[in-house]
Amino acid sequence: MKIVVTGSSGLVGSALVLHLRLAGHEVLRLVRGRPASADELCWDPRGWQLDQQAFAGVEAVVHLAGEPIAGGRWSEERKELIRQSRVDGTRFLSQALASLAEKPKVLVSVSAVGFYGDRGDEELTEDSAVGFLFLSEVCRQWEAAADPALQAGIRVVHPRLGMVLSAAGGALEKMLPPFRMGLGARLGSGRQWISFIHVLDLVRLIAFAIEREELAGPVNAVCAEPLRNRDFTDRLAAALGRKARLAAPAWALRARFGEMADEVLLSSARVLPRRLESAGFALDFPTLEAALGEILGDS
Repeated sequence: MKIVVTGSSGLVGSALVLHLRLAGHEVLRLVRGRPASADELCWDPRGWQLDQQAFAGVEAVVHLAGEPIAGGRWSEERKELIRQSRVDGTRFLSQALASLAEKPKVLVSVSAVGFYGDRGDEELTEDSAVGFLFLSEVCRQWEAAADPALQAGIRVVHPRLGMVLSAAGGALEKMLPPFRMGLGARLGSGRQWISFIHVLDLVRLIAFAIEREELAGPVNAVCAEPLRNRDFTDRLAAALGRKARLAAPAWALRARFGEMADEVLLSSARVLPRRLESAGFALDFPTLEAALGEILGDS
């Protein structure tokens, strides 16, 4: 199968490209700027420029590109960049795909569990309503931006990503150094739920979404056993042979990160992968212990 991937240099994208190629697929990477190799195609989502002829024979598109959400304290300018990079880029790509004479069969356009907002202990499935936070609205618009592709007859799947676990990037990579020094800390009360997935399970899930024609719409890309922050903290520390006795007060997190602290670090999303379970997809790493066992190895 010929597959185009945006965001191919990121944590998920680089793992996905490798996974798809090992499975025998031809993968083209959609990049900004001048292509540096034969497997790269150029696009400019801000300038609405895309070489549509290069999409000849493409059967699937995976859209991962977007400005990092937890890259630092949010300003109004940064919030707008987060929104634009996801919403405007997705809209442009989906409109471009919809206009092709030979359309791909499927567009896998990622979203996030931030769709649900801060929901306490409520169990959240793909049928749960959108939340009321900034990220909730971004995710709602992000998913809706793929509607032109859907209306053109392209199957659209929205994996809603939880925390992606990997030692090569993302939140866990940042957490490992302090935890290894015995400085791991719960965040705020520690009661907020964390929904997560191993990066290798995520790339398998995306490949599954490409191949399974009955899968469409939002799909929660998380394991079936979310954990409260305090339990996640304790188990990560134990996996490293340490204790997690510290706590980062909510007021201190807000002082350092502002609004981002409430939406990313302190919000609670107890998300369950009901549609994946119904489709028969099984995770290789269904628990935090299993995921950390693979990621940490002998460390």
